[in-house]
Amino acid sequence: MFKIISVAVPFCVLTLLECGLRLFHYGHDLSLFIAYPNNKNYLYLNPDASKRYFINQKNATTGNVEPFQKKKAPGTRRIFVLGESTTIGYPYFHNGSFHRWLQYRLTHTFPDQHFEIINLALTAVNSYTVLGFARELVDYEPDAVLIYAGHNEYYGAMGVGSTEQLGGTPALVNALLRLRSFKIMQLAADCYQKALALGARGKPENDGTRMQRMVAAQQIPYQSELYERGVEQFRANLGEVLDIFARQNVPVFMGNLISNERDLKPFVSFPVDSTRFQGFVRNYQMALDFLQKADNAQAYGYFKKADQNYGAHALCHYYLGQLESARGDATAARGHFSKARDLDGLRFRAPEKFNQIIGQLADKHSNVHLVDVKRAFETASPNGIIGKDLILEHVHPDLKGYALMSDAFYEALKEAKFISPAPGSEMSLARLRKEMPVPSIDSLAGVYKVANLKSSWPFNAALDRDSVKTETFEERVAFDLAYRRVSWENAMDQAYNHYIESKNYREAREIVEALILEHPADAALYSQSAMLSGQLGDERNALFSFQKAFGMAPSFETARYLFVLFLKMDEPEKAVPYLDYAIGNNTSGLNLTPVRTLAQEVVALRSSLSTDSTNISILNRIASAYYKMDNRDGALLYARKVLKLNAKDAVALRMVRELIGH
Repeated sequence: MFKIISVAVPFCVLTLLECGLRLFHYGHDLSLFIAYPNNKNYLYLNPDASKRYFINQKNATTGNVEPFQKKKAPGTRRIFVLGESTTIGYPYFHNGSFHRWLQYRLTHTFPDQHFEIINLALTAVNSYTVLGFARELVDYEPDAVLIYAGHNEYYGAMGVGSTEQLGGTPALVNALLRLRSFKIMQLAADCYQKALALGARGKPENDGTRMQRMVAAQQIPYQSELYERGVEQFRANLGEVLDIFARQNVPVFMGNLISNERDLKPFVSFPVDSTRFQGFVRNYQMALDFLQKADNAQAYGYFKKADQNYGAHALCHYYLGQLESARGDATAARGHFSKARDLDGLRFRAPEKFNQIIGQLADKHSNVHLVDVKRAFETASPNGIIGKDLILEHVHPDLKGYALMSDAFYEALKEAKFISPAPGSEMSLARLRKEMPVPSIDSLAGVYKVANLKSSWPFNAALDRDSVKTETFEERVAFDLAYRRVSWENAMDQAYNHYIESKNYREAREIVEALILEHPADAALYSQSAMLSGQLGDERNALFSFQKAFGMAPSFETARYLFVLFLKMDEPEKAVPYLDYAIGNNTSGLNLTPVRTLAQEVVALRSSLSTDSTNISILNRIASAYYKMDNRDGALLYARKVLKLNAKDAVALRMVRELIGH
C-alpha cells in the first residue's frame, strides 16, 4: 500500500496542478477549431492552434479566418486545404492563394452546388503541423483534402534545421507535441522560455525576419546526416497523414513541389577542398573569369572540366545550367539546375527527393491523387525550366503561378470524378484569369512584401531587387497594407469608397467580389455585386449574384430583380418560380398575378415555337405579352424577329415604332 501511495502521489499532484491551471484558464486552447464569435453555429481555425508547434511563441503564426458550419448542411461539399506559406497564398494571401482561385472557379462552374473550402495552411510550419491538423480535421466530415507542403521541412517549426525543434525521431516529436495540449506542459514551456530569456539578458536579440529566426543550421550538405533526417521526417509524417485519411476513405489531392531553379543562384555553395580537388579549383576559377568576360564558350568548357573534377558543387551546376540553356540544350540545363537546387546548403527549397516521396506515397494509397503541379509549371515555362516567369523569389508563385496551381488541382478533381462539369458550363482557365477578383491593391501589396523580403537575408545577393513606387491611390493603400498599417478589410473599404466616389463601378465590383470570396456566406455582398453589375449593364453576372443572394436569404426584393431580369433575357420559365415567391411574399402591394399569367402564356407560346420557329402569329403574340408586362427588351426582340420574316408586318412595325420612338 505504501509503495502504491508513493507512486500515486506525484501523479495526483500533477493532476491537481493540471486541474488548477484549467480552472484559472491558464495557457491556450490548442484545439484546431473554435466557435466563430459572430455566429456560434460556425467554426473557424483557432488562432492559437499553431502555438503547439512553436517553442518560442513569438514565432507562432496565424491562418485564415474561413468559418464553416458546425453541422454540415445537406449537399455541401467540404474541402480542407493543408500546407505552408505557398498554400496560404504568400505574399498575396486572401484571393491570391490557389484555393481561392479554385473556389471562384467552382462557384461559377457549379452555381447550384455549395462548396466549403477551408484553408488551414500556415507560414513557417511543415509536415508536423500538417499531421497534427490532419488528426483533428477528420472528425469534421471532409469530402476531400488538398495538400501542398514540403519546402519548410528543414526550417519550419520542429524541422531538423530549425531553432524551433524538440529533437529526436518523428515518433518522439509527435508524442511530445500531443502532450503540449496539457496546461502543465504549457507551464513548463513558459518557464523554459523565461529561463532562456534570463540567460540571454544582455546579449543581442535575434530580431530579424521570422525566416532568420527560424534557421538554426544554415548549412546542411546534400545527403548529410541532417539532410537524411529531414527526408525521413517528411516521409514519416506525410505517410502518417495519408494513412489517417485512408482509414476514413477521404480523397486526398496532393501536389508535387515547384521552385525557382532557373533564376535563383544557390544560397550556399560549399567551398571545395583545394588539396583533394586541385583541378576543380583551377578550372572553376578559369570558368568564372571567362564568364565575367562574357566568353560563354570558354566558360562552358572550363565549367565542364570543373564538374568532371568534382561533381557536387552547387554554383558550378547552376552556371552550367545557364550555359546549357543558352546553347539550346534544355534537357541538360534542367539536369544541372535540379542538381544546383539539391546541392544548395541552405534548404529553403525542397530537394527532388521530396517529389519522389510524394509520388511513392500517392502510389501506395488508393485514396490519394497526385496533382502534377510541377508539370503544369514546366509546361508554362521557357524550355520547361521554372524561373522568375512564375515564381516571385525562391518558392512562392506570382498570380499567374497561383492560377496555374489552382488549375492543376481543378483538373485533378475532374480526373478523379470528384467534380463533373456539364458541357458548356465550365469556367475555363483563360476566363478565370480574366475574371478572378484580385484587386490591384492585393497584387501591389504582394510586390512590396517580396521587395522587402529580397532586401534581407538570405536574398541579399541571390535575386535582383525590385523598385517600388507609391504614387497612385492603389500604391499608397497597398504599401500600408504590406507593412500592416491597415488591415485588409480596411484597405478594401477604402478602395470601395474611392471607386464609388469616382463612379468606377467595375473596380468597385471587383472589391465586392473579393470580399465575397472572403465571406462566401454573406448574402448582402452578393446583392451588392449584383447591383453594381446592373450599373455596368452586365445582366448575366447580375443574375448569378442575385441567385446566390436569394439562395442564402430569400426576399421579395431579390425575387423581383430576378424575375424581371429573366423576363428581360427571354427566359420566362426561369422567371416563374421567382414570380411565385414574390406573389406569396408580396411586401410592395403590387399586383403581380397578371405578370405571372402573361409569363406562363409566353412559356406556352415559346414551346409552340420549337416546332415552328417562323410562325409570325405566335411571335407577335409573345411580343404583345412582353409589351403588356412592360418588358420592352423582350417585346422588341420578338417584334424584330417578325420583321426579319416579313418586313411589312403592320403589328410588328407599330410595336417597334412605339418602343424605339420612330
